[in-house]
Amino acid sequence: MARRRLQRNGDLYQQGGFWKLRWREDVIGSNGETKRTWSKPVWIGPSEGPGRFTEKQAQRVAWDNFLSRLDQNNRVPQSIMTVAQFVERKFIPEHVAMLKTAGWTHYRAILKHVIRPEDVERMFQIEAKRAERTMKSVPGWPYLGDLRLRDVRRDHVQRIVSAILARHRSVQTAKHVRNVASAIFTHAKEEEWYAGENPAALVKLPEMVRREAHALSLKQVQLFVREAAYPEREMALLATLTSMNIAEICGLQWKRVNLSEDWISTDGDAIPPLTIAVRKQWYRGELTSLKKKSRVRDLPIPADLIPVLEQLRDRGKFIGPDDFVLISRAGTPIDEHNVAARRLKKLGTRLEMPWLSWHVFRRSHTTLGKELGMEFQDRMAQMGHSDARMTVLYTKESLERRRRVVDIMAAKILADPSAETRAKLMEQEAGPVV
Repeated sequence: MARRRLQRNGDLYQQGGFWKLRWREDVIGSNGETKRTWSKPVWIGPSEGPGRFTEKQAQRVAWDNFLSRLDQNNRVPQSIMTVAQFVERKFIPEHVAMLKTAGWTHYRAILKHVIRPEDVERMFQIEAKRAERTMKSVPGWPYLGDLRLRDVRRDHVQRIVSAILARHRSVQTAKHVRNVASAIFTHAKEEEWYAGENPAALVKLPEMVRREAHALSLKQVQLFVREAAYPEREMALLATLTSMNIAEICGLQWKRVNLSEDWISTDGDAIPPLTIAVRKQWYRGELTSLKKKSRVRDLPIPADLIPVLEQLRDRGKFIGPDDFVLISRAGTPIDEHNVAARRLKKLGTRLEMPWLSWHVFRRSHTTLGKELGMEFQDRMAQMGHSDARMTVLYTKESLERRRRVVDIMAAKILADPSAETRAKLMEQEAGPVV
């Protein structure tokens, strides 16, 4: 009985020599309201020529492949709202708006590959002058914005990814675009505005080839500090000796630096003696909270770094509690991009370290920490990592440390090591080699 009822509700008809089927279904309109309408027609089989289906055979195929699934309520209402409309009315206010500054800034940048950039700027309510400087829509680019949610397929997202790679953009950029598209449709599925597989889930990407990760040896850090000047010298010291990333360094305020032997209280936080309390970061011209809870941490100030910080505090101005430790001439936070382009890269090239970046100094902290015997959990806490795998990735293995171990191993295996090897062993056993 149920089968005949659903076959009556379904509309099986002939068109162009084929049996086609459509049925009544719930759809979500552009205003968010659910209404009843006909589905898109699906192909059942030929109605004419060799191998043609009789009406009874066509009804059987329609039931087995489509109508029986409707009877089991396996479909949710599909949305006829376009992707751009869904992003503006649902995805941004319900998902992106919940993120911190770094998160929504990332979405705003990547969405411009999925939806026309002009529409993205309007959705994020960017000021007119800034919007004029943004990237413009590219003629022929396979944007998803005008497609209905229900009509987007894997190949639509794949075309965007392929177009990005064809323009010699990085695989990482293509991956970001795929992930943003996936987030849009994941949210649509959670809200029951989209049924079926996530169209971004099966998008293929080429293998990502990452650049070699660098970390400085102790001698390289010493050389850089000797040759550098303010502010790159102080930025490098803070990154290498405390593990702070560049956004945390630029956002460091005096009220969170305790150079005394006593506890102090700042904004309800008790800061131990000789400690930096990492609570904020300077990101894209704004002082914001930290991205992850694990980044909220207290870092010990090494004894030899104290005179460096005291010298900065003796500059006579911009030393109030809310002032920044590292400042420009106007008292504003240091612009790490300008310093990197104008000073860091040039000095790195002169010192035969052309790959030098702010990230390298932070990676050097955990690498040297391991060399000097710092426990893994302490290195993880210093870096502010919530996942131990990140600390492992940041720690670069040392050839010299491995050399020391295999020298000792060989000396123990070979009964009579040479005088040169004995001298090396005595030197190595006196302390770790870095």
